[in-house]
Amino acid sequence: MRFEISKVLDAIEGRVCTDPQLARAVLDLAEVIRYQDLDGGRPASSLRLGMVIDALARSLEEDTVPVYAVVHRGMLSDADLTSNERMVVRRWADDGLVEVLDNPGDRMLEVADLLGLPVLSRVRFDGLRGRFPWLVEQPGRVLAPVPGAGGPVFIAHVGGGHTPVAGPPSPAGAKLLAREWRCPESGCTLFGGAGGGGAFADLALVDRAPTGQPPPSLRNGVPTCPRHGSRLRDAGPRPRSEVLAVRVGGLIRRRFVLTEEQSAVIGRAPDGSGAIMLGQWLNDEARRWISRSHLRLELRGGDVVATDISTNGSGVRPAGSMAEADRVPLAPQQSRVLGAGDMVELYPGVQVGRPSEFPAGASYNPDSVMSEAPTMAMRLPR
Repeated sequence: MRFEISKVLDAIEGRVCTDPQLARAVLDLAEVIRYQDLDGGRPASSLRLGMVIDALARSLEEDTVPVYAVVHRGMLSDADLTSNERMVVRRWADDGLVEVLDNPGDRMLEVADLLGLPVLSRVRFDGLRGRFPWLVEQPGRVLAPVPGAGGPVFIAHVGGGHTPVAGPPSPAGAKLLAREWRCPESGCTLFGGAGGGGAFADLALVDRAPTGQPPPSLRNGVPTCPRHGSRLRDAGPRPRSEVLAVRVGGLIRRRFVLTEEQSAVIGRAPDGSGAIMLGQWLNDEARRWISRSHLRLELRGGDVVATDISTNGSGVRPAGSMAEADRVPLAPQQSRVLGAGDMVELYPGVQVGRPSEFPAGASYNPDSVMSEAPTMAMRLPR
């Protein structure tokens, strides 16, 4: 049982982040772990985070969906969690994957406001509607995870519906995310360099690419570290970046961030930093065609440059056109700048491009983070 729980926590670890470009919703982890009606189990269980993440993936019809989690400081010593669960949450905090705070409720809404993210919570937030008008003005921005026939489902607080809705980032959020910030506190994993400096960093089992810096907290209009309460120093413009995604079989399977410092290599099973592995989603024919390292993507200035590094070559779908007459071959070692709407096709049905420009429409078969969970953690209410 303990081994199975550890495996699912490792899977969940790959779905929590504070990267503003990748997170798809924000939640309070201390609230989610006490949704006892989701599984009928013990009073607090971190596995319920996995159940809610799976529900988000089903709702958005997209795999490997990350969430932005804020955590009450008291959860690090919560006696209702196992020692292993507490250790894992501390490791996430040490690695900057979650925010540990004294008052997560206000910060959760602040992050949602700055980034335009939906909120997953059963709390009504009645006292904060004046500060955050979108709580009542934008249907689908706040949704309650509740028990459903096949696992948790969402019910919007305003306007009904079951699908989380993103809103526009606030003007303040756009300004904050245009800059890099530094915390004066030594070892700050959110605003002080590479994470992983805490006592539990050596126990991480999930390989992760570097994540983007989270949005600062605004206190009286001053950018502040939400964890330490210290005023942040402006370290200059944030490096240029671009969010891209891999689509297999009509579904977005993974999003990733491309920067001028960090290129990406996509293929069946590439190695090294920036590797995007597709093997788990490919059928036998696609696995034979797609090379271990098939495509390299780089950000040069404002351009996304695709270079084929495969044996068999690729193709470019200009403006997303699926007509064969429009397909432009991309031979091995050949490069091309991707224009608006362009997609690189490694093999029929396997494409790379900007997620906002992918057409929708495919039956969804989610990859669950709960596949390794103990059976008792998946009991559904009668």
